Amino acid sequence: MHCPKCGCDVSKVVDSRSSEGNDAIRRRRECIGCQTRFTTYERREEMPILVIKKDGTKEPFSHEKLRRGLVAATIKRSIDLNRINQLIDSIETELRDNGKTEITSQEIGMRVLQKLIDIDKVAYVRFASVYRDFKDVEEFSEELRSLSNE
Repeated sequence: MHCPKCGCDVSKVVDSRSSEGNDAIRRRRECIGCQTRFTTYERREEMPILVIKKDGTKEPFSHEKLRRGLVAATIKRSIDLNRINQLIDSIETELRDNGKTEITSQEIGMRVLQKLIDIDKVAYVRFASVYRDFKDVEEFSEELRSLSNE
């Protein structure tokens, strides 16, 4: 770590503590050369999660894209945006904990549905209708019947 004042690459750690979100370690350092104190942060390097689309193309996992889909499915339902964000965060955490760096869009859709059914059944059906790409009313009715039987 180079001192921002003199450029010396030798420093000592004066204080260490976790940052507010526990996602980094904040370190106060003192330059051995000029005694200037400065702060550094250490964070775990996150490997990007790539989503494999139906057509085989890959794109980075996007919180915002998934949030838009869930907001559309939950519109006019009494579901707090924080709850939607928690759902997305829990899915991303599961993926990172499993060490997955690539996942199909179908698997993400299944994970969303598994969590959404416990939150709101109407939102579940709305999301499923887009995710599963129902071809006709019969497929939609079949999903409703299976939901009613649970």
